[in-house]
Amino acid sequence: MVTFIIVLIIVGLIAGLIARLLLPGRDPIGLIGTIVLGIVGSFVGGFLQNLIQYHKVNIHSFHTVGIIGSIIGAFILLLLMRLSGTERGRSRRRRY
Repeated sequence: MVTFIIVLIIVGLIAGLIARLLLPGRDPIGLIGTIVLGIVGSFVGGFLQNLIQYHKVNIHSFHTVGIIGSIIGAFILLLLMRLSGTERGRSRRRRY
């Protein structure tokens, strides 16, 4: 169990860093935010892989995918964070 958590953190860090490198711009999320981005991106990548491979949405079959799927999922998640304006430290101003 401890080995799984360590591997999850390392893969999350690698996937989060690569996703942040592929999407230019500043992201004030820090090291722990990068790790969480990679871990959540791994689950998003697993969900997308399941959707593409089996053509159905099955909530109970979430699973992690390889590093490529983790990077793609983290990239999509980071893009959604930027588009929604939910990054920490930035406020979204509305113009009327």
